[in-house]
Amino acid sequence: MSSANSNGNPSQRVVITGIGVVAPNANGVADFEQALRKGRSGIRHQESMVEAKFGCTVAGTPEGVDALCEATFSEEELLAMNMNHRYASLASIEAWQDAGLERPAADSDEVDWDTGAILGTGIGGMDTIAEKVVPLTNAGKVRRMGSTAVEQVMASGISARISGQLALGNQVTTNSSACSTGTEALAMGMERIRAGLATRMLCGGAEAASHFIWAGFDAMRVLNRGSNDAPEKASRPLSASAGGFIPGSGAGVVLLESLESALSRGAPIRAELGGAGINCGGHRMGGSMTAPNPTSVQRCIAMALADAGVDPQDVDAINGHLTATGADPKEVGSWTRALGREPGTLPPITATKSMIGHALGAAGGIESVASILMVQHGFVHPSINCEDVHPEIEPHAASIPHEVRELPDLDVLVKAGFGFGDVNACLVFKRYKSE
Repeated sequence: MSSANSNGNPSQRVVITGIGVVAPNANGVADFEQALRKGRSGIRHQESMVEAKFGCTVAGTPEGVDALCEATFSEEELLAMNMNHRYASLASIEAWQDAGLERPAADSDEVDWDTGAILGTGIGGMDTIAEKVVPLTNAGKVRRMGSTAVEQVMASGISARISGQLALGNQVTTNSSACSTGTEALAMGMERIRAGLATRMLCGGAEAASHFIWAGFDAMRVLNRGSNDAPEKASRPLSASAGGFIPGSGAGVVLLESLESALSRGAPIRAELGGAGINCGGHRMGGSMTAPNPTSVQRCIAMALADAGVDPQDVDAINGHLTATGADPKEVGSWTRALGREPGTLPPITATKSMIGHALGAAGGIESVASILMVQHGFVHPSINCEDVHPEIEPHAASIPHEVRELPDLDVLVKAGFGFGDVNACLVFKRYKSE
């Protein structure tokens, strides 16, 4: 990346050869693309939140995961996998097979030394800690916890799990940078491939569906409490009536690969990851633990564009962070300044969270899969629930798609994630061209 300490080589092109997704509105890439095009919401009533007396009682949770897991993993594997592991594993294996790679036999001694994984999570195994570790420890029943508790609660459990399922022998790690986690993972994987240290990297993020994970956000009063009776309308990025974000969950994983390797094995190429930027606002200039420094956001976007060799005027679409909080107008303002766009000239800007909620550590991974599909197939999915555009965003209202917008000439899409801690990550996806 374009930074003082980067060892990457931008001339080493990095492409996307596989994607996988478990999302609140769809499981699997094909259905997820249709859900995006149709503006299908995955926000639903959550009885666990009602019983815990949350102010917000709706969330985005994937459906049908148990059946998928039973068809994919052995009974022994499932006993050792909590929800975070299951989401990450399903998405990773789909991305692996989507790239034309075969899942290795469990009893094989072969290791793929050229492939690694950076799979992040924001909260990790909080559900396992709350449901098993704490109550059994407090009850003096530690021996009943089982031998897999540690691997389920440690943050790196998801990447470690995938390394065993796919026999990965390169760098395998878990990053965690709040809501920018999944986006950051792709940036880090790209850098490793550029540096010549890996040929392929599985990158993305996962987050379990648990009211224990969401409780702290409800206590902060940053969740929307006003749409419990209309779940599908609850996630409202860019809207004047946005009342806070809706928690989400799932996993999104991308297989990054050097262009040389992809071509040599005749792999399918969905898009190119042209560049990335990562920075922090230092909790200054309006930034804090919970709010981004607008200057650092603009610098991060500019860093990614420079790394990709893309002029700001050549950006065709934006998939923003856009959480349905008071930060949305400020984010749109940062995009306009970073790209030098006046009202009426901002590229189409869309919010995947309007359909799936805010999946925390998984957000960047799932939304990157959405971004790749939009670049590959030349469309921009709608931002639903923002018919009443926020007054400060109204000058750019024409740039917000309320229905799917076909863009056959879409060549460059910029995806960003901004997280608690004033941390930012930005990716530049390009339509793949051989020259």
